Amino acid sequence: MSLQIPDDRTPDGKPESEQPQWRRDFPIDWPEDNYISRRDFTRFLVLTSFAFAVGQTWILAMGSMGRGEDRQGRELVASVDDIPEGGAKTFTIKGTKEPFLLVRMSENTFVAYGQKCTHLSCPLIPQPEMGRLYCPCHEGAFDLQTGHPMMGPPRRPLPRVRLEISGNKVYATGVEDHRL
Repeated sequence: MSLQIPDDRTPDGKPESEQPQWRRDFPIDWPEDNYISRRDFTRFLVLTSFAFAVGQTWILAMGSMGRGEDRQGRELVASVDDIPEGGAKTFTIKGTKEPFLLVRMSENTFVAYGQKCTHLSCPLIPQPEMGRLYCPCHEGAFDLQTGHPMMGPPRRPLPRVRLEISGNKVYATGVEDHRL
């Protein structure tokens, strides 16, 4: 007489060779499966949602700190004689990573804006003869006087650099960011 030891891995105690094919393919014993109550699942959802909300708030706070309405300081951008009428020059301001574009519209009129399109950050091409900054990526354009979008997909204006002309020098005195 042979002594049969029941197989503890099967719910009915029969050996694995006597189990139906589906149970061999899917050997999950439902009573021993990891059970999660609705309360635990709800707690997980609430904590995860809270973590996402805190993360989004952190991203928003860090982004707005980097784009203040007034960046103070006075920084030399160019000499008046270096830029001909209708000419342009790219520059950066200390403490920022963004490139800016200085355009001489007439003998005593200079404007400066961020050089990246507000749609998908493509570099802008100055076209002072047409009174615009042109974005070749999606046929967008910004008004050279105001920095507001004229055509194409951009909907937000460009960040404008406040300028000061002193003697023969052009200085950047701050950035007005209207994208917020």
